[in-house]
Amino acid sequence: MKYQLVVFDWDGTLMDSVARIVSSMQAAAAECGLPRPEAAEVRHIIGLSLHQAFPLLFGPLPAGQADALFAAYRRHYLELNCTPSPLFDGVADIVMGLHRHGYRLAVATGKARAGLDRVLEETGLGPYFHALRGADEAQSKPHPLMLEQILNELQLTPGQAVMVGDSSYDLAMAEAIGMDRIGVTYGVHGHEILCQHTPLTLIDDIRQLPRWL
Repeated sequence: MKYQLVVFDWDGTLMDSVARIVSSMQAAAAECGLPRPEAAEVRHIIGLSLHQAFPLLFGPLPAGQADALFAAYRRHYLELNCTPSPLFDGVADIVMGLHRHGYRLAVATGKARAGLDRVLEETGLGPYFHALRGADEAQSKPHPLMLEQILNELQLTPGQAVMVGDSSYDLAMAEAIGMDRIGVTYGVHGHEILCQHTPLTLIDDIRQLPRWL
């Protein structure tokens, strides 16, 4: 097989969590007395770490207000928001199938590591991944540090891996170190934005991935 490692983004790529992220951010902004961002604005920043995303949505914030917004967002997302965030159809089968066929798997996400660990436990997919990086363990996407750390941990080169993600931040991160990349079109960024980072292909359903690999 061409690749030894497949690195996945999480939100918008493996988990259908975009609507929950959007509504949680809007509720957190209202709680903190900030202007309510439009859904399209929130969708555009998904994939970044929250502290990098906040200035793009709300402009510069004092440290205390940014911390309050972070706490409010986390509370709404984890405790108050009932919007479902299931895995996309076919994801569990794809992850288990790739693992069974000898691929090493990793996640590089804009979530904090605690949030990633929680959803991996809830979905039962944790045992299938060989390396994990959250936004609080490296510089935020599109900086490639997450991928560099994963490659170093698994003792692989960029040419032995492929990145799969739904945002320009995912693809730009891989592009920065010469790693092949595949865009998925059902997440936050569409064909035109994803194509700016010369993906190998764009897929409209995660179940198309094994054929490309």
